[in-house]
Amino acid sequence: MIDIIMFTGIVQGKGTVKAIHTASNFRSLEIQLPRALTAQIIVGASIAINGTCLTVTGQNNDLVRFDVIGQTLKLTNLGDLVYGNEVNIERSLKFGDEIGGHILSGHITSAIAITKIERQNNNCTLYFKLPNSLAKYILPQGFIGLDGCSLTVASVQQDSFSICLIPETLNCTCFDTAKVGQRINLEIDHQTQTIVTTVENLVKQRFITNHLESH
Repeated sequence: MIDIIMFTGIVQGKGTVKAIHTASNFRSLEIQLPRALTAQIIVGASIAINGTCLTVTGQNNDLVRFDVIGQTLKLTNLGDLVYGNEVNIERSLKFGDEIGGHILSGHITSAIAITKIERQNNNCTLYFKLPNSLAKYILPQGFIGLDGCSLTVASVQQDSFSICLIPETLNCTCFDTAKVGQRINLEIDHQTQTIVTTVENLVKQRFITNHLESH
């Protein structure tokens, strides 16, 4: 039986980077987790760090070690971390758990930069650079995963999109200290990606069929 690792996009707490060991195309991160999240952690368990599914390679009480290989460093913001940084934490979904957000795989699509932050009273809006290759998957009111948070897209422009954060999300995640220029891990909603790709293939097939019939 193959276990399928999934997450809900509901961040359970914030961890703190306590040590970083770097080699060629490799990083080992030691992250202090909230004690409430360390129960029954074993080597081999899957935990989302800033939305990236990582495997526990060691543990000493609430200090947990994760190894990050070159491809993951290339696609995510885990290579940007320095000592003392906070990260969003979510344990993997267990059978029977409530799904408060939407299903995430922990497989990051890209790391994208914050271009603008608007804070007013209890409202906070973040704007992000929108890569052309991903624009068709990011739709107004659609789901998206950002640093492991299940969020709703507020608006989409030609080369950017925005999300709005409520005070509870700011309090529970690392977005409360986000800065312009900071890279955030993006995971495209897989259901949206599947639908868009299916429609594209159907349109392409219909065009080919019509073209052949006309000749």
